[in-house]
Formats: sequence, structure tokens, C-alpha cells
Amino acid sequence: MLTTKQQNFLAVLKNKYTITILFLLTWLLFFDRYDFVTQYNTVKELKHLEEERQYYLTEIGKNENDLKHLIEDPVYLETFAREKYLMKKANEDVFIILDNRVSSKTAE
Repeated sequence: MLTTKQQNFLAVLKNKYTITILFLLTWLLFFDRYDFVTQYNTVKELKHLEEERQYYLTEIGKNENDLKHLIEDPVYLETFAREKYLMKKANEDVFIILDNRVSSKTAE
């Protein structure tokens, strides 16, 4: 028949407190609004948003630095306008050269 260990184990499983605790743990881990999978996805999304936040803070710092240089230095302003926005003086022409070379591997 059953050994004493098996009988003790069955007695513990038949205990109403053990059944209640197992039911609550199962409910909280799988069926609750804030179950384990939801918590995992929330933490993953939080990490992604923190990375985005750090990226945007870095970009804001770069833009503030550029703005400071643009306000203070007219030579930097002219260089910035020519390179970024292809602006030119009244008596000059701007030529844009695109590199359209195709490598030999993609041509085959």
C-alpha cells in the first residue's frame, strides 16, 4: 500500500490551507490581471522606454550644443547652413554629386 511518506504527502495535499494557498498562487501567477507574463512584458517595455529616453536626452544635448554654436559663431552658422540645407550665396552654384556605383557582386 502507501508508505508513511506518501500518506503524509496526501494528508498535506488534502489540507484546506494547502489547497487554498496552491489555488491562490496559481491564480496570481496565471489568471490575475497582473500575472507573471504581464509583469515580464511590462518590465521589458520599461527597459525599452528607458533606452529611448536616454537616446532622446542625448539628442537634446546635441541640439542644444548646435544651437549654442549657431547663435555665437557666424562661421559655424554658414557652414551648418551650407552642409545641412544646401544653401548658397547669390553668385555661386551648388553641385550635388551622388555616388551610384554598383559593386560587381550585386551586378551579377
